[in-house]
Amino acid sequence: METSYTLGKLVHKHLLKLGIETPYVGSTGDAGIREIEKGFLHILGHLGMDLNDDSLRDTPKRITQMYTREIFYGLDYVHFPTMSSIDNGLKYDEMILCKCSVVSLCEHHFVPFIGTCHVAYIPASKVVGLSKLNRVVDFFSRRPQIQERLTLQIHAALAFCLETEDVATVMSCEHMCVKLRGIKDQNSRTTTSKLSGRFMSVPALRAEFLALTK
Repeated sequence: METSYTLGKLVHKHLLKLGIETPYVGSTGDAGIREIEKGFLHILGHLGMDLNDDSLRDTPKRITQMYTREIFYGLDYVHFPTMSSIDNGLKYDEMILCKCSVVSLCEHHFVPFIGTCHVAYIPASKVVGLSKLNRVVDFFSRRPQIQERLTLQIHAALAFCLETEDVATVMSCEHMCVKLRGIKDQNSRTTTSKLSGRFMSVPALRAEFLALTK
């Protein structure tokens, strides 16, 4: 079995081949972290905030730590989840469906979009631990994203790791960039989907999946 990082690198190459990888050229390490902190220092200063105030003094450092250690951990495939699985000895061939939380940041305005992602698959030779589905969703969510790409990445990664095309994803999220700025539509919600294999070719299965996601 591959280590999580080895598997992550394979998934990365697969997404590049499909043309759906996040536009990311690599971290500059500790030097980059220092520059991020300086950048936020300048942003707050140019907004006119008093950085000598004890409430704001450490804000650039807090933001930097939040971005590099928490929100964007999914940019580094060293954090790709271990996809531990077992042989499908039961020959289980029905849908396995999981509802997962989505917390990500829009790459256009760097404000959150939050919602749910229903992922489903029909096992072929292997069955994966249920929490791994949630972890894959969270991994790809933890990077600057657009919802369309995020949906495709989750679908492609699961199909690759599970070695089956019988995979379906439906994502529904509220985007703060729509609620807070621009149109300021407080009731807006966006839904995206990607289905393949029998979820596309068998109408009854497709209908069952979509009904369960509602």
